[in-house]
Amino acid sequence: MSKNVIIIGGGIIGLCSAYYLQKEGHQVTIVDQSNLDAGASYVNAGYLSPSHIIPLSAPGVMKKGLKWMFNSSSPLYIRPRLELDFLKWTWAFNKSCSANHVKKAGPVIRDISVLSQQLYEEIKTSENFTAHYDKKGLFMLCQTQKLLDEELKLAEMATDLGLKAKGVTPKEIKELEPNVEIDVIGAAYFECDHHTTPHEFMKDMITHLTNCGVTIYTNEKVEDITVKNQNISSLKTNKQTLIADEIILAAGSWSSLLSKKLGLKLLLQAGKGYRINTEKGTGITIPAILAEAKTAVTPMNGFTRFAGTMEIAGINHNINKVRVDAIADAAKRYYPNVELTQLEKDDAACGLRPVSPDGLPYIGKSKKCKNLTIAAGHAMMGWSMGTATGLLVSEIISNKKPTLYLNPFHPDRKF
Repeated sequence: MSKNVIIIGGGIIGLCSAYYLQKEGHQVTIVDQSNLDAGASYVNAGYLSPSHIIPLSAPGVMKKGLKWMFNSSSPLYIRPRLELDFLKWTWAFNKSCSANHVKKAGPVIRDISVLSQQLYEEIKTSENFTAHYDKKGLFMLCQTQKLLDEELKLAEMATDLGLKAKGVTPKEIKELEPNVEIDVIGAAYFECDHHTTPHEFMKDMITHLTNCGVTIYTNEKVEDITVKNQNISSLKTNKQTLIADEIILAAGSWSSLLSKKLGLKLLLQAGKGYRINTEKGTGITIPAILAEAKTAVTPMNGFTRFAGTMEIAGINHNINKVRVDAIADAAKRYYPNVELTQLEKDDAACGLRPVSPDGLPYIGKSKKCKNLTIAAGHAMMGWSMGTATGLLVSEIISNKKPTLYLNPFHPDRKF
C-alpha cells in the first residue's frame, strides 16, 4: 500500500531512504535545513569500508579520550561539559568500550557495510550514475611497530569474518603505490574496501530523486512536532505545516534534538570531522588511513582529500585551525613529498557525524511513536552504511521482512 512519507534530513541516509521508498511506490518528501551542498555527507572520506569492523567504542578508547582531553590537536578530542545529555552519553559510551561489545559488533558492522557496497554498485549501474566509484582497497599505514601489530591483528580478524585483507611490507606498498614516497614500516591492506567521490554521488542521487517525483524542501527547518495517540500528526517547519502517514528521522547530529520533542531518549553526540582538499598531483592512487594520526587519505575525482579527527564538542561548525594543521602535518609525515598549502588549509571544511554510545546506528521504530522510523547515529560509517540503511528503512515502512537482523540497531536498546 502506498504511503505518504516525510524524511527529515537530506544527507546520504535520507536520500538513500527516499530512493528505496519511491521504488516501492511511496510518495516521498525530504525536508532539510541546509541547501544540500554541505555537511558530513559532502566532506567525508568517501570510504565504503567493510574493514571498519571495530566500533568507536572499543577497549581503551575512553582512556585515550581522557588523556587527549587537554590536547586540542589530538585525533579524538572530547570537550568536557556539564550537560546532562553529554554526561549520559559519556557514561553509556564508557560501558560500551569492552572486548565483548567489539566481538558482537564486528559481524553486524560487516554485514551492513558489505550490503551497502553491493547496493552502491547496483544503484550506480541501474541508474547510470556518473559518480566516481573505485575498488582500490585501503592501506592502514603504520610508522610504529605497536600500531602495525594492532592493524595486522585487525586484518586477521577481518579475514576471519570473510573479508579480504593482508599485511604488506614497505616494498610491497611501493609496488602497489609506485608514484609517491611513503614513510612507513608496513601496513595492513584491506582489499575489500572501495571508495567514491561523495559530492558526485549526492548530486546524481538528488537529480534522480527529483526526476522520480520526490519532493525536496531545502533551507527548511522542522521546528515542532505534534503527536496524538503515539502518532506524529503533523510537522511544523519555518515555512509550512506538513502531514504524512510515516515520518523518518534521518537528521544526523540534529536527530537527538528533534527526538526530545517526542519524549525519546536518543543518545547522540555530534562528532566533528575536518577535510582538506588538494588539486595538485600527489601520486596517491590507493586510499589510506595514517594509523598513528587517525587521518584518512582518499584519491577522489580530480583531487586528493585528507580528512580526520573526531571532535565531540557539541553542535557547531567552528573550524579549529589547530586540528586542521594536525591533519596537514600528518599528511607530510607519511607522504614527505606532499605539502598542503596555507590556501588549501584555509579552505578546510567540517561536518558533524552523529555518534551513538556503542558505535552502532539507530535503525527502526521506537515503541514511543508508531509512525516514526529512526535512521541516525552512524558515526564515521554513515557513508559506508548509507545505501543499506535506506533499503532497511524502506523495508520497515513497506512491512517487508528486513534484509538484515535489526535488533542490534534498535532505537530503544539499553546501554
